[in-house]
Amino acid sequence: MSALSGEGPRTIELTTSVACPHAITLPPGFSLVGTDKDRSVLSFVNGDGIGLTANNRVANLTVIAAPAARAIYTQTRIADMGTLALANLAVTGQVSIITRTGTDKLNLVVDGLHIAACDARRYSEQPQKYGVNVYQGALTVYNFNGDADSRITASLSNISVGAKNAPVLGSGIFVSGFGDQAGQVELDTLTTGEVHSTGMLPYGTADMITGGVFIVYGVHAKRIEHFGDIVTYGVNDMVLDTWGTVDTWIAHAPVVSYGPSGIGFVNFGTVDTFHAEAEIMTYGLGARGFNQYDGTVRSARFKSIETFGNGSIGIQVSKPVGTITVDEDVTTHGSIGNTLVKGANVLLPAEAFSVKPGGVVEKLGVGGSLVTHGAKVTTYAVEGGRVLAIDIKGKVLAHGEGSDAVRVADKGSTPLTHVRASARAGNALREAGGEITDRTGFLAG
Repeated sequence: MSALSGEGPRTIELTTSVACPHAITLPPGFSLVGTDKDRSVLSFVNGDGIGLTANNRVANLTVIAAPAARAIYTQTRIADMGTLALANLAVTGQVSIITRTGTDKLNLVVDGLHIAACDARRYSEQPQKYGVNVYQGALTVYNFNGDADSRITASLSNISVGAKNAPVLGSGIFVSGFGDQAGQVELDTLTTGEVHSTGMLPYGTADMITGGVFIVYGVHAKRIEHFGDIVTYGVNDMVLDTWGTVDTWIAHAPVVSYGPSGIGFVNFGTVDTFHAEAEIMTYGLGARGFNQYDGTVRSARFKSIETFGNGSIGIQVSKPVGTITVDEDVTTHGSIGNTLVKGANVLLPAEAFSVKPGGVVEKLGVGGSLVTHGAKVTTYAVEGGRVLAIDIKGKVLAHGEGSDAVRVADKGSTPLTHVRASARAGNALREAGGEITDRTGFLAG
């Protein structure tokens, strides 16, 4: 405390373990660093931890607060907070970087951050859109200043959250602006290791969601890469979700959801390129693989998508998009079930590929097959939307009782060029007021 009250700017070096009875504040220009992250342990017995003001650096430390407290947080309304730098940190508790009215500029640089435990569910600042609120995350970067000229610029590297079967509570990594136009965040890069999270929401909740990695509105992210598994465990826990703008998004490791109404990748924003190099797998009821419900994506590429719950669609599109490519198979195992769509719980069949009214797919390419195993579902369903070009190397297969391989209905349109479709106990092709634009090479049976 004596060091903190001295003249600055200065660097305070921690060489051993210290327990603080209350939160501390780093004055502008002060840095707090450890000589060794494993030995330099800063614990906070009551309440929050390290308050940041302007041009602060915190590095090479283990910082421990209660999981429901803020281990590191912004504290002031300085108009220009300069650069806040966090590096090589192991943390228990939330890392909360929030700017409010009175703060117009902040540059945030994070390189090396692991958050072992956090409960972010109690914080009242929550984005609202599409009939839902979003819980904050273990790492929260939030421009809560509604001034259109306010801006956070950020570079977030080597972030990991939670552990396998030990998720943080709330979202995992959460980046948000104040709205679609006001209070912006420019995210230059986000790279992660493993992220494990759950909101612990009751089944049937329709107005609250979380995300393993959630890029909310008002955010422009240039590049996002995941080098570890991204896993969610509970109700309405999206794995990868965006309401903002992302130029390039790459998942090098599996994307997994275990809870009901959790979606592997859901896009309500504008994404130029998305590539899941490893599998997307969902296990909960109504937990879908990929949904495009608003905005657009120019190019989405998946290694494979597999879902296991009733109502768990593989791919569903209801807005115009560019190219969707699946290198291997899209497989669903469920039948009809309950799932969350835009703030309402509805019944959906576990179709492998679905295009709804308003949806347009410039080209669908599948290196393997589209496969359903559940009863009373359709494997390839174009119901009111349009597919302009198609290239399926394998087959369109419906194995369930009363399930159809292909359905074109409700003024939807699609080519079936060289498509091979079969249904074990249903129709290979069902036409119900739709249009097949090209039947060249189509084989049924």
